[in-house]
Amino acid sequence: MVETLDQLFVSLKHWVVGLFPDALQPLVGGAVSVAAIIGVFGTLFALTTIFERKGLGRIQNRYGPNRVGPAGFLQFLPDGIKALIKEDFVPRAADKVVHFLAPVVFLIPILLAYAVLPVGRNMTAVDFDAGILFFFAVGASTEMAVFMAGWSSRNKYSLLGAVRAIAQMISYEIPLILASVTVIMMVGSLDLATIVEAQTGYTWILPHWFVLTPWGLAGFILFFIAAMAESNRSPFDLPEAESELVAGYFTEYSGFKFALFFIAEYFGMFAISGLAITLFLGGWNAPLSFLSGVPSYVWFFVKLIALIFLFIWVRGTVPRLRMDQLMNFAWKFMLPMALINILVAAVWHYMAGGLARWVVCSLLVAGPYVLLGRGLLEQKQISRRTYRFAE
Repeated sequence: MVETLDQLFVSLKHWVVGLFPDALQPLVGGAVSVAAIIGVFGTLFALTTIFERKGLGRIQNRYGPNRVGPAGFLQFLPDGIKALIKEDFVPRAADKVVHFLAPVVFLIPILLAYAVLPVGRNMTAVDFDAGILFFFAVGASTEMAVFMAGWSSRNKYSLLGAVRAIAQMISYEIPLILASVTVIMMVGSLDLATIVEAQTGYTWILPHWFVLTPWGLAGFILFFIAAMAESNRSPFDLPEAESELVAGYFTEYSGFKFALFFIAEYFGMFAISGLAITLFLGGWNAPLSFLSGVPSYVWFFVKLIALIFLFIWVRGTVPRLRMDQLMNFAWKFMLPMALINILVAAVWHYMAGGLARWVVCSLLVAGPYVLLGRGLLEQKQISRRTYRFAE
């Protein structure tokens, strides 16, 4: 019964595909997978917009959406309709073809990244050996779309916003990939399903997730911070949040074109969160041994929703960085820590199991963390803030 429930959607897909002739089955299988990805993550996007607005409202002691639908949970419907019918303005001097293609080029690679994410046992749309390499390859192409948007608008603020956004994306892409390298080293495979299977098993009731090791915890934190910057989330949402640049690279976008950028950023956040779950949080595996009877895809989406709420919490509580702080943090802290963590993973691999391995690897992570952090603080001569009530 447990196995049947776990493979319910896999069996359903095989049944639908089996209704068609052999020649059409690959095409139908691909269409079913695409429809499932867009339907599931599109619904999650709609719900996330509501959760985020309500969550930020709670954090900031104000009301969120509370009019449309029960407790305001259907607010995404009028928001979507408004985006569809809102007038589309295009600058007279803009390159209209490139201006039109930029949001499309931004969204399509992100959707392609979902093809290799294992959302459950045997639930990968395209399962091949270099899945993580494919994920990073298609994700890197979004930088071209950002430049297309800024350059085609014929607006100096849009172009400056695009250049800054690309600098941010490239800077944080490096520690993002290096944080993933530790997992690839330990597993010896680029296949995401194999990486999840390497985290299967329990000691007593605790799982063998990589995040429960010193190098895995450090890698996950580095990956999560870089993921916030890559998905343009606060406190790293500078490309469209600086007053001197108006709205960054999509200053000249309105209507549904702007909505496509908005949707793509959320889909990118879901995709990179799914990769973090796969690499560090055990993928579809249950957090405790006695919970293994729950279907694998349920655990994947429970972890995904937890990370989404973590993104929302950070947005509502952490102040935005300046551009110079953002770049210094990437190159002077994130990059060295990611390189050191690769060394820590190697030490963990070659040392014999036991308390000594935990102590040595924990010190190798904590020492550079303290030294690099103090070095940055001393350079900036940052004093402790004192908050007082207005008198």
